[in-house]
Amino acid sequence: MVEPKGPLRVARVRSNWRNRDGTLGAHESALLRQTWRDGAKVRHRTLASLTHMPAAEVDALEAVLNRGERPGPSGPVGAEISGGTRHGDVAAVWAMADKLGLPGLLGPAGPRRDQALALVVARLARPASKLATLAWLADTTLGRDLGLDGMTSDDAYEAMDWLGARQGAVEQALAAKHLMDPAANPARLALFDLTSTWVEGTCCPLAEFGYSRDKKRGKRQIEFAILAAPDGTPVAVRPFKGSTSDPTAALAAIKALAEEFKMDRAVLVGDRGMVTNTTIADLKANQMGWVGALKRPQIKALADDQGPLQMSLFDTQDLAEITSPDYPGERLIACDNPPAGAHRAAKRERLVEATLADLAKVMARVEKGRLRSERAIGVAVGKVIDAHHAARFVQVRIGPGEFAYGRNQPAIAQDAMLDGIYVIRTSLTADQMGAADAVLCYKRLSKVEQDFASMKGFDVQVRPIWHHLGHRVASHLLICLLAAHLAFHLRKAWAPITFADEEPDPAPDPVKPRKRSTSSARKASTRKLADGTRARSFRDVLDHLSLIQRSTVTVTVGAQATILERTAVLDTAQAEAFRLIGATMPTRFSPS
Repeated sequence: MVEPKGPLRVARVRSNWRNRDGTLGAHESALLRQTWRDGAKVRHRTLASLTHMPAAEVDALEAVLNRGERPGPSGPVGAEISGGTRHGDVAAVWAMADKLGLPGLLGPAGPRRDQALALVVARLARPASKLATLAWLADTTLGRDLGLDGMTSDDAYEAMDWLGARQGAVEQALAAKHLMDPAANPARLALFDLTSTWVEGTCCPLAEFGYSRDKKRGKRQIEFAILAAPDGTPVAVRPFKGSTSDPTAALAAIKALAEEFKMDRAVLVGDRGMVTNTTIADLKANQMGWVGALKRPQIKALADDQGPLQMSLFDTQDLAEITSPDYPGERLIACDNPPAGAHRAAKRERLVEATLADLAKVMARVEKGRLRSERAIGVAVGKVIDAHHAARFVQVRIGPGEFAYGRNQPAIAQDAMLDGIYVIRTSLTADQMGAADAVLCYKRLSKVEQDFASMKGFDVQVRPIWHHLGHRVASHLLICLLAAHLAFHLRKAWAPITFADEEPDPAPDPVKPRKRSTSSARKASTRKLADGTRARSFRDVLDHLSLIQRSTVTVTVGAQATILERTAVLDTAQAEAFRLIGATMPTRFSPS
């Protein structure tokens, strides 16, 4: 957007309407605007409303600014605009938080609650470090209205500790609304998944080396898990040490559901690493059900030696229910997804080709005599095999001064037989959940992945972790979870003006990949909405709202100066964003 540099002028906007009794009504607004030329277009920016000023003063100001007349002895001598303060984006996030009842959910009214809520709002409006957040808050109407422009880092840490002490109550309130309410969650499903993020520094007690889902080598990490409602609403978060396994994290979810939320007969939905024999034993002990998936070796065991999983099951269908004595009390739903199979086959081929290409380089070193001993050749080959994770797909023969390699075609063919095959496991009976519904239920885990993307991506930016104390890490994650909770509801509300799919298939195929609706595909290709206006991303909507500022306008008439504090008039897109939230834009924030 071009920075406005044009002159000030008074604009009069007239509105006409017809009343129910047939009479005509009219209203005229006087606006102080800045006008400038942007290429071939003339653009306007409304700075303040002058409607409530005396008419004589507005006329006099219009004469000076619009027509260049010289002011008389008692006429205006000038107008000055100062103190443009960021308002629109924090107002939108605050409006959604207020609509959801988040202030009352955090705890009793007081300065600490204001500070904690400001940290949550800032985490979504402009995610940054705590010090950068404090500096940013001082330049927003939220910080100034709540008296946070003098907030120090110690105040921020004390607010985090205050919020962390209330984490149990906050999450219990969210769980009561989104997990345990029969109207919102009749099947009593709870989605659960685990991810990781790296840590800067070496002092954090949770920081350990482990499997990095961020592919951040050489960095210690923490892991954290999210418990979510069936629609993906994030409800609770738990931090873990960086080397924690999936089943260990799943036990924490079971404990939270059973002991903290008192959610009986819950159904835990977890991925193939979460739902294991150990986890299932704990689920049974707490009278909970589960929906998960089998790992590839388990699927291979079902398909070996004329087992219950035969490829002929998928000759005329892509979903079949099977049973196995190895899984007593469980239903197994086998699915065949050809597009996923093609993707896996292409990935396997890329790994094999990359491995063979690197092995060719090792061969060249052997032929030139640079590698002679079996040990030296083995070390070089091991590095290649480990880099591409394709050991079972290649054959290697190593001897003194010699080396041979090639494809392991039988292993490749055997692995290819299961391309696209996956098996869902569940303890629920057919009366409780049909086979197709069980598959769709497992696919709901993609919504937790979207929550992770929101927390780790541009929305909230939870990573990296800079805190050195374990309880501060937990408080930081809670702030990010609440920000992601607000982002979830804002994304849902703003779907009509963003690239989100407003019309998802109400009855999707349980196995085939879900396709976006025609309207969503049109928005993505044309970058426009149905009415021809510009479609925006979620972050673009917030950035556009941030252009709304509150300014101080000093209008001098003769010897009298009138000071006005005005918020800019919303343009069409900004007004639509607040309309979709279902709230009017707050012009001022009141301390609790």
